[in-house]
Amino acid sequence: MFAKVGTAVFYGVSSVAIMVSNKVVLTQYGFPSANFLALCQVYATIVVIFLAHNLGMVKIPVSSNPFSPTIFNKVWPLPVFYVLNLACGLGATKALSLPMFAVLRRFSIWMTMIGEEHLLGRVAKLEIKLSVASMIFGAVVAAYDDLAFSLYGYVIILLNDFFTAANGVYVKKKLDSKEIGTFGLMFYNCLYCAPFLTAVVYYEGKMPEVTQFFLTATSTFYAFFALSTMLGFILTYAIFLCTQVNSALTTTVIGCLKNVLITYGGMFIGGDYIFSIMNFMGLNISIAGSLVYSYYTFLAKNPNKPPVIKTVDAKYVQIASELEEGAAARPNDSA
Repeated sequence: MFAKVGTAVFYGVSSVAIMVSNKVVLTQYGFPSANFLALCQVYATIVVIFLAHNLGMVKIPVSSNPFSPTIFNKVWPLPVFYVLNLACGLGATKALSLPMFAVLRRFSIWMTMIGEEHLLGRVAKLEIKLSVASMIFGAVVAAYDDLAFSLYGYVIILLNDFFTAANGVYVKKKLDSKEIGTFGLMFYNCLYCAPFLTAVVYYEGKMPEVTQFFLTATSTFYAFFALSTMLGFILTYAIFLCTQVNSALTTTVIGCLKNVLITYGGMFIGGDYIFSIMNFMGLNISIAGSLVYSYYTFLAKNPNKPPVIKTVDAKYVQIASELEEGAAARPNDSA
């Protein structure tokens, strides 16, 4: 129980930190390329895991050809979902106010429930479904009277929700198979994403703006940019760990539950939230649904009774209890 709650809190704190830092970098400072920031986060993950492996802190499968079909098939299709989730998430962070970003992320929970039921055989109990329904209803009410409505922002956040759900479900599936390990999956996932993101940044044509921005930036901006870059690795690890110990649905909902802080705090961060009564009511309805889900998932769970999420396929009853050899030395501080 402690491991489940601990990994969920760890993921929630990491997610809040990176969302705030990304918002500051992209909106408050007006950094011109969300894709370049995503690329830096991917490369930071690759470098950190590679160095940790060489120092004996973690263990990842080593291949003379890291792009071999054998390794690639163990990771596929995660790189596609991961890079699209990352790019859409940063794009939506820049296009939407933090409260609306947070509340529209609730749709990823519904999508994750569908994915877990069809791909993992997990069926949510009625209490869970009702709490998710209240989150979605609140999100719809808030969106109905969003005075800062952005069609581009709404489209990209819904795409972000879909790719978050797909990424979470497939991470759980890959981790359950234990073929490549947590850090191996993180490393090769980012390694396969890097060339695609590099090409996106190049063809985006914003490198001159990025270069000029760095030449004139303040030391405070550099601090936030470095924080966002490193939090990319920390959040990725937190997502994998929470998904491994709990479930893809729990990871998705915790990712939305921490938005209680983001929803209210975001009204004062970024300066792009416009208040209205109906919008505020919708935000609170969605938050209430998140708290109800939290109650049924963690506080009301009796270890002597069946778990909240009922597993149909016995293959997925076993939750991985430890990381690969050497992971015990991982840093204890790291969507």
